[in-house]
Amino acid sequence: MIKLVLAVAAGGAVGSVLRFLTSQAVVAHWPRHYFLATLLVNLLGCFLIGFLSAYFLLRTDIPLVLRTALTVGVLGGLTTFSSFSLEVLRLIEAGQTGVALSYLLGSVLGGLCAAWLGMSLARL
Repeated sequence: MIKLVLAVAAGGAVGSVLRFLTSQAVVAHWPRHYFLATLLVNLLGCFLIGFLSAYFLLRTDIPLVLRTALTVGVLGGLTTFSSFSLEVLRLIEAGQTGVALSYLLGSVLGGLCAAWLGMSLARL
């Protein structure tokens, strides 16, 4: 278990630094379009988690520590949107479309409402 925790921590550090560097690069080149950094890492993270999850199903010889470091660690540090997207797809594939839609709407709308509430409370 400790190996998995360390793998997630190391991968998370790499993913977080990649996210930071992406943001810095986007802001340096397109300061008015700072939000493109988030869009970029979210789309890249979604692509990579989709690719890796399918690839790891075919390559079961790849150690669990490495798989966990890449998916939970690096991609988790880069963006949690990738995990969210994969979970929605897995629910749909499992025939749980209603749960998937509820999770999707609850996460997006709930996240926006929670962010608004947090900002509103901070401004009081």
